[in-house]
Amino acid sequence: MKSGKSTDSSQHSIERFWHNYLSILEKSKVPEGARRWYRKHVQMYIEAHPDLRLIQHTPQTVDKYLYAKGRIRQLEEWQFRQIADALRLLFTGLVRPSWADDYDWYRWRAFSHDLAPDHPTLSRDGDPSLVVAPTSNPLIRRFRQNYTSLHLAFVKTIRVRQMAIRTESTYEQWISRFLAHLNWPDIQAISNNDMRSFLEYQALERKVSASTQKVILNSLIFLFREVLGRNVEEIGAYTRATPKRRLPTVLSPSEIKTLLDFMSGRPRLMASLMYGTGMRLMECVRLRVKDIDFDYRQITVYQGKGGKDRVVPLPARLMDKLQSHLEEIRLLHKDDLEAGFGEVLVPVALARKLGGAVKDFGWQYVFPATRLSTDPRTGKTRRHHIHETSLQKAIREAAKRGGISKRVTSHTLRHSFATHLLESGKDIRLIQELLGHADVSTTMIYTHVIQKGGLAVPSPFDNL
Repeated sequence: MKSGKSTDSSQHSIERFWHNYLSILEKSKVPEGARRWYRKHVQMYIEAHPDLRLIQHTPQTVDKYLYAKGRIRQLEEWQFRQIADALRLLFTGLVRPSWADDYDWYRWRAFSHDLAPDHPTLSRDGDPSLVVAPTSNPLIRRFRQNYTSLHLAFVKTIRVRQMAIRTESTYEQWISRFLAHLNWPDIQAISNNDMRSFLEYQALERKVSASTQKVILNSLIFLFREVLGRNVEEIGAYTRATPKRRLPTVLSPSEIKTLLDFMSGRPRLMASLMYGTGMRLMECVRLRVKDIDFDYRQITVYQGKGGKDRVVPLPARLMDKLQSHLEEIRLLHKDDLEAGFGEVLVPVALARKLGGAVKDFGWQYVFPATRLSTDPRTGKTRRHHIHETSLQKAIREAAKRGGISKRVTSHTLRHSFATHLLESGKDIRLIQELLGHADVSTTMIYTHVIQKGGLAVPSPFDNL
């Protein structure tokens, strides 16, 4: 009799547990059609730990489970994010252990995004025999189909000159738009007047900025002069977009602190590094373990903008957090190796030279994705770096939650780094070197935003 009562009580507890969990899903506005999958994910998680009560689970328990799920190649990106979200709601809404609210749930949902085949990292370091990555842009697809030989010549020319992959992508987009604007004509029938009218259309009708109009001009000149060998010097006068001088947005030290206070986990560490070193977004995202020198307290930035290398300071206050983070990444890499993975993407020529060293820990990304992904072009399964948009979104969200009224982007941290160094009395040439600017005139823009009033002139109102 007692056994029957015990069974009934246990069954009642289980039913109450699932009722409470489904109520949390409803309050969290999880779509009704997805709720049964959330329940299934939680049930599978519980079944994977039969000898451990939920209240006894630790952050390491969740880490181990999600990283194991992230190695399942058949698991789609959205499915992985759904599993992570199901566990987040389980622990923060129902079980509520002491660590749940401080746990870095964000990275599991945001750091799982796949890199698209045409992402700069894959395009730059991938197999060059594939020439170009697939694209979803219909205009670029039409350009490649209608002008196959011309497109191939364009790609070869721009790569022989070792121009940046983002420049190649930008030029390809504007050439495609130009040809579409002319309704895909015979390339030999295009005149200088056609180029001039397209530049005027962009300035007058589409209201593009002066810098954008200059990029359009450069892309057309590159195609016709460098690829086709035509004289485009006499393109003639055309209506130019009005240049606008914009000062960079800079956060004060107190605003930087507020921004970071509203961030947590790895996004906070990345944002702190960007402010503390002046690195660009992609420089931080692509950072590899071997690039960090704790003894000399410096970070080497390889292949920055313009293909230049430089050295930036490693903030002393971040060293302990960064070392602790790298230990977590080391354990992750060890598990990847044991599961038969662990290879990282490096340039093809370097991969041939390194051989098996592409699996060495030093070449791993400092901020890897939370799941493995298969390169659609080569079929190789690797752990890439996180997608840069996840950090951008985290910074924007933190600025919004912190009540910062300025327009804050990831690049704002770099602007603030330079301005605060200038305010502290550091030489402009030193700041130029740390930022990797080719010309000091680019760095001089920060002299206009230092905290000394407009152009360092006190207001006469203060003398009243």
